[in-house]
Amino acid sequence: MQTDATFWDGIAPKYAKSPIKDVPAYEYTLSRTRSYLKPTDTALELGCGTGGTALKLADHVAHLTATDLSDAMLDFGRARAGDASNITFERSDIDNAPEGSFDVVMAFSLLHLVRDTDAALAQINRRLRPGGLFISKTPCNPESGAPLGYRLIRLVLPLIQLVGKAPYVNFMNVRAWDAKVTAAGFDIIESGNHPANPPARYLVARKR
Repeated sequence: MQTDATFWDGIAPKYAKSPIKDVPAYEYTLSRTRSYLKPTDTALELGCGTGGTALKLADHVAHLTATDLSDAMLDFGRARAGDASNITFERSDIDNAPEGSFDVVMAFSLLHLVRDTDAALAQINRRLRPGGLFISKTPCNPESGAPLGYRLIRLVLPLIQLVGKAPYVNFMNVRAWDAKVTAAGFDIIESGNHPANPPARYLVARKR
């Protein structure tokens, strides 16, 4: 069975060329994220992929460490970064992410791919200073009225996963996900679904 890293290494070239599916929703959440960042912040992004979002946010903090478990994904990020001095790309999963008291930890379109979300949230909490921010966007399962395309994906996904053409996916609903984040020691200070259906849950949460 292939590892998660092998899967993401294999699709990295295609992923790097893929257009953003919902540009208005993406730009809105970028704008909201920037509003929380300060020029003095040290930030960590988990699951940065090919670095597109990290590079759009790096200019708004003192330094951003962007991590991913795929070397191939990170190679695209490093190439895109060029000689930028305030962003560093490092290979790691959540459990082995860089240590330190970060002001902000970010995870965009990542945590629905994690098998143990409670453990992942604990690792994120541990890397934040008291009062630090956890900013995330997580695709969630619609509670009702799921689009036809989404229902078809749910139907065929197990078969695609069986032949190694899709990653593990943890289907959570919005209320369950919010509850997990709160139980992990965070107070949610902003939330929204961007897009709304199927919901991609945007959260800004402060470490207690």
